Amino acid sequence: MPAPRSALRRWLVRTGAAAAAAALLTACTSNTPAEPEGGSSAAPAAAAGGNDEPGEQVVIGFSAPAADHGWMGAITSAARAEAERYEDVELRVAEGTNDVNLQISQVEQFINDGVDAIVLLPYDGAALTQVATRAMEAGIPVVNVDREFSSPFAARTTVLGDNYGMGVSAGTYVCEQVGDDPGAVVAEIAGIDSLPLTQERSQGFADALADCGLDVDNRVAADFTVQGGQQAAANLLQAAPRIDALWNHDDDQGVGVMAAIDEAGRDEFVMVGGAGSANVMREIQAGDSVLKATVIYPSTQAADGVRLARLIAQGKSMGDLVEVEVPRTVQLYAPVVTAENVEQYLPTAFES
Repeated sequence: MPAPRSALRRWLVRTGAAAAAAALLTACTSNTPAEPEGGSSAAPAAAAGGNDEPGEQVVIGFSAPAADHGWMGAITSAARAEAERYEDVELRVAEGTNDVNLQISQVEQFINDGVDAIVLLPYDGAALTQVATRAMEAGIPVVNVDREFSSPFAARTTVLGDNYGMGVSAGTYVCEQVGDDPGAVVAEIAGIDSLPLTQERSQGFADALADCGLDVDNRVAADFTVQGGQQAAANLLQAAPRIDALWNHDDDQGVGVMAAIDEAGRDEFVMVGGAGSANVMREIQAGDSVLKATVIYPSTQAADGVRLARLIAQGKSMGDLVEVEVPRTVQLYAPVVTAENVEQYLPTAFES
């Protein structure tokens, strides 16, 4: 059932707050304190500088799934790069794995080694909950990234993307492009339908479309792979002789989606990507394909996790907050990237 406008406005208020929190996270841990505007010294940046000054040496264990697609590979690369920015951080990176039992053993090794903190993107949040709880009980703070544990006792802090927000951002953009046509045909290529994240993205998309009187006319699901994206897109294009706007949930599978679109010779619609890959952003810059926008699902989440783990282990707070502790949850924003702002986001984009 479509969300009423009031519900959507409440979501927009929340995501505005999330965007502020994301900006706050960047500001409070930046290595370069911001200079006051207009030469004023009324708001000193000492707290941010203090956070970034070398402190007590900390060892952070890091574990994530195997880099079997671009976004996941970027997660680990960004975590490594962030740790290297701090001379007081030693990051111990476990081999990426999609084997739940192996990832559990990696966390157990971190516990036995007595690391100061653990940053963990679990292959399966529920399956890793118990061992993460054991780490917490051993006095090792755990920063949970992207895939939530099933117990609040398993993590000190959780860093999340915004799957529902991705759908809302994509749907809002589609409304801006074709919403003045009540007969506009909207299509959707989802990821793995059994995953809650896919369901959240689709719900957000449907809710935003409903706000301008549209709905999803044609929908298929893929599997976050290039091959799956190509097959799903081929099926969709065959079934839908007319499309005005298309949202593809994932830019990795979007490589296959674009191949199917090129093969079919279709160019009558506006396409929005998902996650924010560099190759999609370059196509947006070029302006010579159906790809006109993508919605960010940050591949920097684990890098943010490393920053927060360092602060927690050193007993520091986020400098731009009055609160003296690092928050329990940080949810990142899902902005729309277009030709107008692509240069802002391209430096942190991942390669599909």
